Amino acid sequence: MPDYLWAEQESHARRALLAPLCLLEGPYRLGAWIHRNMYRWGLRRATRLPSQVISVGNLAVGGSGKTPFVGWLAGELHARGRKVAILSRGVRGARSHEVNIVSDGERVFFSPAEVGDEPVLLASTVPGVPVLAGRNRVALGLRAASFFGTEVLILDDGFQHHRVLRAVNLVCIDARLGLGNGHVLPRGPLRESPAALRHADAIVWTRLPQEPGGEPREPGVPAELPRFRVHIVPRGLRPLDGSELSSCDTLREQRIGVVAAIARSDRLKQGLETLGAEVVEMRCFPDHHLYKREELAALDPGLRWVTTAKDAVKIPPAWAAGREISVLEEEVRPEEPHRLLEWIVRRLDRAYGIR
Repeated sequence: MPDYLWAEQESHARRALLAPLCLLEGPYRLGAWIHRNMYRWGLRRATRLPSQVISVGNLAVGGSGKTPFVGWLAGELHARGRKVAILSRGVRGARSHEVNIVSDGERVFFSPAEVGDEPVLLASTVPGVPVLAGRNRVALGLRAASFFGTEVLILDDGFQHHRVLRAVNLVCIDARLGLGNGHVLPRGPLRESPAALRHADAIVWTRLPQEPGGEPREPGVPAELPRFRVHIVPRGLRPLDGSELSSCDTLREQRIGVVAAIARSDRLKQGLETLGAEVVEMRCFPDHHLYKREELAALDPGLRWVTTAKDAVKIPPAWAAGREISVLEEEVRPEEPHRLLEWIVRRLDRAYGIR
């Protein structure tokens, strides 16, 4: 997604240049509006699952920190004694049309090639919480309830998925990017109009700026929605083989390469530079890309390479072939975790409704 689509202010020249894209934006915006309202008008039936449902989604294309937040939320609810399961669509998985139990909370049964990278990442990082993946979220929810006696289901990337009734609708927005220029694809970075946010229950601001006074970019966000602030910060570096975690200080003044298949690899580069590294080479692939052995073999063996946890689940350690590849691990730190969790629990105790 080009950086200029995230700019709140656009020059007259740029607006004129991008005006033809409005012809394509209109049908996309209308289609998203019709799809949402077909369920609100009762023309399509949404399903009430036997478990309480929390949707964690976003409005913009690309990473907004929703998957790390899903993992944090699932772990916290599990720690409170709730029987939780995570439902993921499983992007680019060969088995995406099937109902896949990726993890029973203890073991991981499928690879990223089969079910997608994000379900495998969640299954690897949230012990005790089953993870299921597939396109049919209704079937996934029914399987989770029957197999695991699930009380709470968390939909990863669920804001535009209307087939399932939910008790809580959370929308994650990258605090540094906001809603960009406010336009829908392809004129802007949004999946649907900002007006859709009135169907959310709360906004979760993620990736808040670390510098003092750094505040979220709020244009287009309804003022009446509750807001929660969440930091996603570096935790340390771990070798690809999963051995001991080391401090991010080891990156200071070190020349490194970045290998990543994520929505915003530029953000990863900026974050590593903030930690003191000098990024001298970037090997970037499309989001959810499944690596091939030869792609890793092409990396310069004289550089230390850094990748993300989402990428690491798709790279067998043997593929490093003598190259040093470190995984940047992050952790989710809400500013008011108790307030956030109590608010969610109260919402879960209310009656269901279409959001």
